[in-house]
Amino acid sequence: MTAPAAAARLVRPLRPRDPTELGRVASPLELLTDLCFVVAVGQAAEALHHGLTHGHVGAALLGYLMAFFSIWWAWLNFSWFSSAYDNDDVGFRLLTILQIVGVLTLAGGIATLAEGVEEGSGHFGLVIVGYVIMRVGLVLQWLRAAGSDPVHRRTCLRYALGIVVVQVGWVGFFFATRVDAQVVPLFAALVVCELLVPAWAERAGRTTWHPHHIAERYGLFFMIVLGETILASTLAVQEGFTGPGEHRLELASVTLGGVLVVFGLWWLYFSREAAGVLERAQRDGTGVEYLFGFGHYVIFAAAAAVGAGLAARAEYVAEPGDGHLDLVTSAAVTVPVAVLLLAMWAVHLRLHDGSRRTALPFFGAAVVVLLGTPLPFSELLAGAVLAVLVVLETRLAGEEPPLEALVAD
Repeated sequence: MTAPAAAARLVRPLRPRDPTELGRVASPLELLTDLCFVVAVGQAAEALHHGLTHGHVGAALLGYLMAFFSIWWAWLNFSWFSSAYDNDDVGFRLLTILQIVGVLTLAGGIATLAEGVEEGSGHFGLVIVGYVIMRVGLVLQWLRAAGSDPVHRRTCLRYALGIVVVQVGWVGFFFATRVDAQVVPLFAALVVCELLVPAWAERAGRTTWHPHHIAERYGLFFMIVLGETILASTLAVQEGFTGPGEHRLELASVTLGGVLVVFGLWWLYFSREAAGVLERAQRDGTGVEYLFGFGHYVIFAAAAAVGAGLAARAEYVAEPGDGHLDLVTSAAVTVPVAVLLLAMWAVHLRLHDGSRRTALPFFGAAVVVLLGTPLPFSELLAGAVLAVLVVLETRLAGEEPPLEALVAD
């Protein structure tokens, strides 16, 4: 076989995959990419943890939300593109590796950003460089797809053009290097532009994403983020137990509460199967996939923030110091848990059953968790509330029609 012929077999046309393909699951390359993305998630959570325990709550939260958007949006675009066009050829793998280089660069930038939070001068430079690298890799993928898929050529070219135009804006944002209110309007405007690109591109023709594959990708990433939460809190608790022994009861409360919270969040998220809802949305053109896809920013960001909060809480109860940090570290656990419960219902579970019987338990649980913030052992109370909610949701989920009925409805 000649060299050109061999290369042609290794670099195949990037044609759309069948959205009804049976047995479609996440590829090993997608799983590897997720693990690289979670490195950046861990860095963002660590920066938040650092800011919470050093009294820079506002700056740390603002920097966290901004950094997490860049991580999540790049992951979302990679996942939906892969769902429609992943042919696992050499070209796809190399461009995915380029995106991995970008996310690791971004992760390094988050670490630099965290160092400047205490002084109020965290720099976004390296974060934006990493983000742009990731987006360049995606643009090249869309251009490959445009050349191989004439049916969706306009859609692919719109994606490529939209991403490039918005990246020009992010390069301009490169010069806004302070984590303060001055950069918020520009950042928010660029976020809106990013969100508009898929809506504009898909008007030229909808891509062939796979409902079951997307549901699995989101579920896997949620589990990976929860794993990062467990790691962060475990390390903090471990460090606390090696210190003085007079606060072992408080540390035990954080440990047990953290286990109940993480396990409860996992159980609630997977109490309903998202694939059926997404399949129906794809068939009927309802646009529900935008709510599901975009809304997960809150779910993923809150889940990672729970880990930062548990780590901060464990650090504080092991060595209590500044009194106001008691309420701050308690809220660092209860607030993201409450936000996650509300987002989980609004973005995911409501699509299965939007009635009061499912809404009231989630809203009620969120209120109780928040009201418990100033109480002793607030993280344990949050875990207990989630345990009760799991019981209620399990009963409600058992009454849901089977997947076949949802799709045929």
